[in-house]
Amino acid sequence: MSIIFDPADRGASQNAAQGNVAQGGAAQNGAAQEIPASVRNAMELNPNAAQNAAAQSAGAQGGEQTPSAPTWRYEVNTPEEFQKFVQLSSQGAVIFALYAPHSPSSLQMLEGVQKLVDSAAGSMICAAVDVTKLPEAAQAFGVSGVPAGVAVLAGRPAPIYTGPVSAEDLGDVLSQVLQLAAQYQLPGGFDPVVPDDEKPLPPLHAEAVAALDRGDLEGARAAYRKAITENPGDKEAKLGLEQVELLARVKDLDLATERAAAAADPMNIEAAFNVADLDLVGGHVEDAYNRLLRLFSAVGPDDKARVRERLVQLFDVVGASDPRTVKARAALTMALF
Repeated sequence: MSIIFDPADRGASQNAAQGNVAQGGAAQNGAAQEIPASVRNAMELNPNAAQNAAAQSAGAQGGEQTPSAPTWRYEVNTPEEFQKFVQLSSQGAVIFALYAPHSPSSLQMLEGVQKLVDSAAGSMICAAVDVTKLPEAAQAFGVSGVPAGVAVLAGRPAPIYTGPVSAEDLGDVLSQVLQLAAQYQLPGGFDPVVPDDEKPLPPLHAEAVAALDRGDLEGARAAYRKAITENPGDKEAKLGLEQVELLARVKDLDLATERAAAAADPMNIEAAFNVADLDLVGGHVEDAYNRLLRLFSAVGPDDKARVRERLVQLFDVVGASDPRTVKARAALTMALF
């Protein structure tokens, strides 16, 4: 396999580079050239390198556990994050791996890209894009299906795979990307992903967590609301607030009483909401989703918006990428039409 990049002036501004991607720049215009084989000082990727390293870490003597290996796979969930990683391509190669949770082959390719990128130890990064959550990325690259991969250097994209490819071919093409990055003097030097449990909490988030630890739901609610006021784009604060609201709703509920009310009247929306909330807090996520999905199908038009809103709230609490949420969201979409 070989990869073709537009050899036009690498010094184009990042604004122009972003424009190329936003307009579906994967369809290259003008003259193109293959990566010169003579490029030196570029890292050669070994498709087994990441697996070997992982095996060495896992094979601790005497059953000792070692910290998980660092990764350079980042999740891209919003248009703003997409543009951020396009901009980072001025530092080194950014490999956009487009996938969908319902596509096993795309998940397998994503895993392969991640292993190879991790073996490069910061010379490039993997930008993982779930196209069901961010279809704009697929549109920008002119991608019509998954799996698909696009390498971006200095804001200039080039497709590297469409459909499944072997680990050897993928390793070859990513080695070529690194060769071209070396030619363009884009060394990478990217930092690995910092695990969530190692990231310090913002002050207001820490205040909310401390309030929750002492059972002060109102204090936690106030802290998260203040965080959202200061930064309307703070998704973690919004999630935290949803969780606090859930805990507040179930605080004084009795499960047996609410189940009896819901069983006596399946159209009792409040009882259904209460049982779903209690099921969610108790870890019965699918039961909570299924109850509200059945209710959504049964109620009249005036109540559907209300039930849908509660379902979306529960989706946010569990997490959009959770397989149970993905399945329930798809069922809700089908029910809407």
